[in-house]
Amino acid sequence: MTQIISALSEVSDRYQALFVDLWGCVHNGINAFPDAVSALQAYRQRGGVVVLVTNSPKPRAGVATQLEQFGVPKDAYDTIATSGDSARAAMYTGAVGEKVYFMGEWRRDEDFFKPLDVIDTPVNITRVPLAEAEGIVCCGPFDPMADPAVNRADFLYAKQKGLKLLCANPDIVVDRGESREWCAGALAQLYSEMGGTSLYFGKPHPPIYDLARRRLAAVTPNIADSAILAVGDGVLTDIAGAMGEDIDSLFISGGLAAVETKTAHQPDPSALSDYLSTEKSNPTFAIGQLR
Repeated sequence: MTQIISALSEVSDRYQALFVDLWGCVHNGINAFPDAVSALQAYRQRGGVVVLVTNSPKPRAGVATQLEQFGVPKDAYDTIATSGDSARAAMYTGAVGEKVYFMGEWRRDEDFFKPLDVIDTPVNITRVPLAEAEGIVCCGPFDPMADPAVNRADFLYAKQKGLKLLCANPDIVVDRGESREWCAGALAQLYSEMGGTSLYFGKPHPPIYDLARRRLAAVTPNIADSAILAVGDGVLTDIAGAMGEDIDSLFISGGLAAVETKTAHQPDPSALSDYLSTEKSNPTFAIGQLR
């Protein structure tokens, strides 16, 4: 049964490392959450390691720059693992071919196509129109406010051609301040529902956890999974991924599920129980906001 706690410090001494989600936990897409930053800083001061594990399609250097803009200081974390890094590695090994149709916001996502030094013999990736493509690289919708269904015609054509869709961000939605936006995961979900093949590399799928463990080992080697606590506000991504990896988890109920869990400062116990039962989710702990 999920235990409601009032602060990370109540349980953090049981763990040597945290895998922490960003959006909805540490920031809202505009500004950092001061209490979350303080909690992570305090955890690191006690000797813990903080790995930020995010479904952002950005490379980790881009996420680090973004965090600085949001007001998240560098002493709040040790390293970063992104869905974008995992997906880029797959793209440069030819997972969806060499000629790709790109979906996303180019000014935001162009770093996704920067060369990767970790690939010995990367394929030569070229962005082309859909009619010429061997596969699709999806970092997000062209318009994050538009219903994903606007892509049905293109997806039908792509499915008929047998194109695979590489999803760089499995999140379905995200809250930017007070606005809810669609993410790449919503497009990949639609494509799969239409009979297409979508490839995922972020939470809750294994590749990003393999990357997170490697990034953790580069900071402090030999930390067992039993000594890691995953923190996140998405039951279908953060918590499902942690459960699949047999890692303990802390559910931030005041993020994506704030309404369903009736979270103000803390979740309503009955509403939280009903929500987790409906979603068939069983996080180890829950808290309103990371603090």
